[in-house]
Amino acid sequence: MRLPAAGQRGRSACFWDREHRRSVSTSTWRIMRPDDANIAGNVHGGTVLKMIEEAGAIISTRHCNSGQGEPCVAALARVERTDFLSPMCIGEVANVSAEITYTSKHSVEVQVNVMSENILTGAKKVTNKATLWYVPLSLKNVNKVVEVPPIQYVHKEQEDEGRKRYEEQKLDRLETKQRNGDVILPVINPEPHTVGYSQSSLIHLVGPSDCTLLGFVHGGVTMKLMDEVAGIVAARHCKTNIVTASVDAINFHEKIKKGSVITISGRMTFTSNKSMEIEVFVDADPFVDEPQERYRAVSAFFTYVSLSKEGKPLPVPQLLTESEEEKRRFEEGKGRYLQTKAKRQAQLQQAAQH
Repeated sequence: MRLPAAGQRGRSACFWDREHRRSVSTSTWRIMRPDDANIAGNVHGGTVLKMIEEAGAIISTRHCNSGQGEPCVAALARVERTDFLSPMCIGEVANVSAEITYTSKHSVEVQVNVMSENILTGAKKVTNKATLWYVPLSLKNVNKVVEVPPIQYVHKEQEDEGRKRYEEQKLDRLETKQRNGDVILPVINPEPHTVGYSQSSLIHLVGPSDCTLLGFVHGGVTMKLMDEVAGIVAARHCKTNIVTASVDAINFHEKIKKGSVITISGRMTFTSNKSMEIEVFVDADPFVDEPQERYRAVSAFFTYVSLSKEGKPLPVPQLLTESEEEKRRFEEGKGRYLQTKAKRQAQLQQAAQH
């Protein structure tokens, strides 16, 4: 299927554009309630991530069922690095818009933007931009990945750029899975500001309300739990109000089935003057009639900042590393921090030139 030629683009072309856009984009709205926020009134990063994933799941599932293939549900495979550009507060309305920007044979890339609105003043601000990858799983056979209907590109460059992003995330997912053998062990009488002092775990029994039509956990539910654990680690380290600043790529390695017991574990890996990096794992134990052993399902790095009562950034206590492993993880975290900082400065310089 091709775009109409330039000379043919009249009312029929405008109608086609509208119909095509409906199939590859969607928007949802929701008012932020007290149970969405921390004690300072800032909306939890996990709540925002859950809304982002829900919008992505809606648009990708809708698109994957728009062709002639068998019925399917889109499952979250990966979330690219997500920055929290501005805090959202209780009473504000979140507008989450999602658009499909690339499709491969078996995956869908979705770009999601989150905007908050103060409905008393009308003031609006962009709070998040995220990129998510989904794979469509058959309703008849959950282990079967079905083919994705292709989308139309206005310019060939858009397809080429999307293919490049697809190959990059595919390689990164493989590398992340290969280094996922770490476990977090309890520490007896740890000293303040050490890794052992702030590390935390949460155990959750996966119920029907956590799951998709296929009986597997929603990606948004998992990310919300991960953010909760990372927030506990950050709060224990700082003893102040903390907020999510960014999430590095979240990789969903294996599906988590209804009835499983999941353990979400977090530990501090790096601190700069004003930020903390926290590594979070999700391990799943099949619980009912399942011979499968415990496995690593999801992994990611969260970055938090410490805030005063007035919402101003505070210095972060430096992490005290003790073992060689902790020192290695600290240096790796420092490398990620410096890389992100350099990338952000390059983007600012590029924006200033334009």
